[in-house]
Amino acid sequence: MGNPLTLSIGPGTLFIAQLGTTEPTDLAAAWPVGWNQLGYTDDGTEVGIETKYEDVLVAEELDPVQILATARTLTLDFALAEITATNLKRVFNGGTITAGSGCVLYDTVVLGQEQYMMLGWESNDVQERWIFRKAIQTGKVTIPRKKAPAKATLTTEFRCVKPPSVGPFRAIMASPARA
Repeated sequence: MGNPLTLSIGPGTLFIAQLGTTEPTDLAAAWPVGWNQLGYTDDGTEVGIETKYEDVLVAEELDPVQILATARTLTLDFALAEITATNLKRVFNGGTITAGSGCVLYDTVVLGQEQYMMLGWESNDVQERWIFRKAIQTGKVTIPRKKAPAKATLTTEFRCVKPPSVGPFRAIMASPARA
């Protein structure tokens, strides 16, 4: 029989931080200084983890003698529903924000000077936290503009890379229910 306490329901909250920001280590404490909420999304967040494996074949056997991991792709897809200069800077991996007279100016990052970020996610019931230690937005950014009640969004696909000396992500789960 299953355990309904292990179901994860709802979109949760997205966070972003500079590389090297202190990571949360539990579910009770507030997110450490430097982590900022990304705001509303259109349809929540989708985490994708794809590991590719290949057979090791030898002439003397019909079956593979080993199956080895050859690549892993870790993605976070979401559409930010808050279109701000700060969120533009986040989805374009950097740039400059300048306060103008009655407006805010955003100038995109020069290619080759993009910045990696840390991403975090917390479930609405605070039973899970995920930390993605080094990510960069690599997908096509689209801003659909449609008639009401549709809203404009910033669609994104962040991809993670392995930072030095640790794995690319950490999941923190409530114990003992989710052990």
